[in-house]
Parts: sequence; structure tokens; C-alpha cells
Amino acid sequence: MILSGQDIQSRLGKDIVIDPFDPSRLSPNSYNLTLHDELLVYEEVVLDSASPNRYRRLTIPEEGLTLQPGTLYLGRTTEHTETHGLVPIIQGRSSVGRLGLFLNPGGSLGHAGYRGTWTLELHCVQPVRIYPHIQICQITYWEISGDSPEEASEKYQNSNDIQPSLMHRELGFDDRDTQLELGFDEAIRSTS
Repeated sequence: MILSGQDIQSRLGKDIVIDPFDPSRLSPNSYNLTLHDELLVYEEVVLDSASPNRYRRLTIPEEGLTLQPGTLYLGRTTEHTETHGLVPIIQGRSSVGRLGLFLNPGGSLGHAGYRGTWTLELHCVQPVRIYPHIQICQITYWEISGDSPEEASEKYQNSNDIQPSLMHRELGFDDRDTQLELGFDEAIRSTS
């Protein structure tokens, strides 16, 4: 059963945490989450699921950033959420989809017990301008039927940043000491 907006608000600080929380973003059965001001873009021509992939960071300026078709952008929510005994699910808002901007086509079914910010997969069908802190997606909460451990997968747990794919860990590659962020701005400054 999905929780109503009223149920979401009444459970805040108990089995639901949304930080920061703004009551004006509560809807009849969900809560609107906002887009942080950074994105990641992969720098590989071919993404390899068996190894880490290089990426670079983009800052979304206040005047906005135009996303281009054919590029996968990874973003994150501004809000940190935490859930106990409920299953959180995020999905793109219909107002955003009607602009040709699609979020998380693979879906974002969270684990009961998930804590952290949500990484968002964004792609567009035509150029679209986005802005920092726009209401980009909505989170819903579902009650679990039957026994369920209160443990979320450690792979993305406690995230406070955009998380590129960690599928390579499932295939045996351990990159915990590998940094693949490309620092073009720093390289340019050091040569000037």
C-alpha cells in the first residue's frame, strides 16, 4: 500500500527522514525532491560494465544548463532520505517528462533501510535547459508485506554524492582506491 502525503508527513522523524523538508512539496501520495547543482558525464566512448569509467563534473549555474540528446547525465537529489520498514521509490515528475527529459529509465526501487541522496540518471530527447534545485522527481513510500531485513545494499548506501555505476564490483573489480574523476579545470589552471 502506498502512503498518502499526510502519512508521509506524520511519519517524518520516525520511519521517514527527508532533509531538508519543505511542506509545500508534499503531494497527495508523494514528495517532490530537488536536483542538486552538479552533474557527472562519462568521458568514455564505450562504457565498460566490468571496470570503472572516467567521468567529469559539471556545475549547473543559476542561469541554467542545456542538456543535449545522446548524453547520459548523472545527477543527485539535494535531499538526504532515510527509510525504515518502508520501500522508497523515486520517479520523474510528469511535468519534467513532458519537456522530453527522462529520469531513471531503469527505475529506482530503493531498499528498506536506504540512507543517502539519490543518484538520478537523466537523458533528453531534445535540448532542454535545467536549473539547480528544480523539483525533478518524486519519492513514494510503500509498506512491505511479510518479513524483510532492515538492511540495504552497501554498494550505494550512505551516499552523499553522485554515484557512477558500481556494476564492475559485482563482476569482481574492486576500485575503492581508484579515482576516475577527470579534473580538466585543474589541469588547465596548472598549465596557465
